Amino acid sequence: MANPQLPRATGKIRLEVVTPEGPALTEVVDEFTSPSVKGQFGVLPGHLPLLAALRTGVISYRIGTQNVACAVGPGFVEVADDHAILLTDRYSDKDSIDVVDTRMKLKEVDAKLDKWDGEPGTPEHKALIEQEQWLATLLELFGDPPPPTMRPVQVVAKPKDEEAPPASEED
Repeated sequence: MANPQLPRATGKIRLEVVTPEGPALTEVVDEFTSPSVKGQFGVLPGHLPLLAALRTGVISYRIGTQNVACAVGPGFVEVADDHAILLTDRYSDKDSIDVVDTRMKLKEVDAKLDKWDGEPGTPEHKALIEQEQWLATLLELFGDPPPPTMRPVQVVAKPKDEEAPPASEED
């Protein structure tokens, strides 16, 4: 559904980021890039319809000669008729980041993950990893990223204790 506050502009994209608290960003842009679970993608005016799952990361967009970036959490993005709507549970712009506080929180979360002795993949474990990714993204947006970590949110299932049946020999 089109936002009545944004006029339809030829050669532009209406970009909206919506969180559970309501609209977080509403702009008419020339282009934008966004992180998806399959990698980064870009959208220009006239883009084919698209539905993608978002991953935590930085969105960048251009208005004229001005480049702007913001951080989003996981969610979904739909692009159709030069209108992009991103539904996510988290949003932040660069001006709202307290770098010292973010670095302290990231250090605490990393320490908890380093000492984690519970089962990987539990809701508590996934929440810590998601928090770590969000805090690292905020620092990246600010221009002061932490060293990369290798903790995926998705955990591979453990193999079954059953042995594979023996291979049959055919002579």
